[in-house]
Amino acid sequence: MQDLANIISRLMRGVQECLSEDELKLRLQTAEKEARPLRVKLGIDPTGPDIHLGFAVPLRKLRDFQDEGHTAVLIVGDFTAMIGDPSGRSKTRPQLTHEEIQNNVKRFEKQLYRILDPSRTEIRYNSEWSEPLGASGVIKLTGKYTVSQILQREDFSKRLSEGNPVFMHELLYPLFQGYDSVAVKADVELGGYDQRLNLLVGRELQREFGQPSQIIMMMPLLEGLAGGAKMSKSYNNYVGIEDSPSDMFGKLMSIPDSLIEQYFWLAALADEAKLSEIRSRLSSGENPRNIKAEMARTVVALYHSEDAAREADEGFKKVFSEKGIPEEMVEIKIVSGVKLTDIISLNGLASSKTEARRLIQQGAVSIDGVKITNPDHVLNLTEPSVLKVGKLRFARLLP
Repeated sequence: MQDLANIISRLMRGVQECLSEDELKLRLQTAEKEARPLRVKLGIDPTGPDIHLGFAVPLRKLRDFQDEGHTAVLIVGDFTAMIGDPSGRSKTRPQLTHEEIQNNVKRFEKQLYRILDPSRTEIRYNSEWSEPLGASGVIKLTGKYTVSQILQREDFSKRLSEGNPVFMHELLYPLFQGYDSVAVKADVELGGYDQRLNLLVGRELQREFGQPSQIIMMMPLLEGLAGGAKMSKSYNNYVGIEDSPSDMFGKLMSIPDSLIEQYFWLAALADEAKLSEIRSRLSSGENPRNIKAEMARTVVALYHSEDAAREADEGFKKVFSEKGIPEEMVEIKIVSGVKLTDIISLNGLASSKTEARRLIQQGAVSIDGVKITNPDHVLNLTEPSVLKVGKLRFARLLP
């Protein structure tokens, strides 16, 4: 094995809390003696079709383990997604249907390999072992943990103190996530810091089932675009790793200045020397916009290319600094009488017709510089026109 201290240092970089570093050292030594890779688990509930920069934080830590020769065991929570993770929530999370889950799974599977090494990745679906449990199996599982232990978590206790309900299916979520660790014999589990209780349940359940307790490594949470809440598909405050270069760049330029250092650290993967430089530049009075643009270019290059990052930067400057219109944009052939909401939603300028209506009502849609505020607007064009949706999306409409 390479120098163990260096390996531990690399694996611990960016980790907010580890239980425990000493256990990790011993587990690595044992794995070397047994000539086997560690099984490093990370769970994902397919609550939306996109992997975002916030979830990329633990994914990149998983890649660090792969680079040391270990196996990434990715748990697709198709079963637990039908419960909905209550972590950090002040109200009950909507449950997803089986069809919604399957549609999301198809989308995000191919995104994983933008970060992970396919040759060292094992993908498992937790319905494989959770569905066969049946009523008797669930009862046995609940006998391994107490209600009082689960109610100690801050989100549940806060809800109860405010008179808001906590449903039975939510109490089961940590148990099912913990049982995933038993099923795949995890050596290590990664997760966001808000997953602390769920990760601890996995440690304790493994002990109950006669397995060595997994080491848990908790990662800091990347805040969403507006700050405050964590980046989340549910909060619609995220940057998807498959966003186009221009969309990704524009979203990153919208973050508050107070988040620049955090995004350099967690999204742009800056080391401590770079972070120190960023802090110095911010404190010296340099225009934060320039520093933010450097961060945005770095992130776009990570998921696309240096050329794409440079073009996105130039396009952003043209549209926003020079108040211009990009030279290249998608062209859409339209027929007279078509609804504007249909054009926007069917051509990917908004995620849905409902979203298109909302954008129009908010004054975020214009044609040739004229705002359209009627969500039932019908197009009857006689010459090419430029459609603008939000700050970043343009299309040329051809009659």
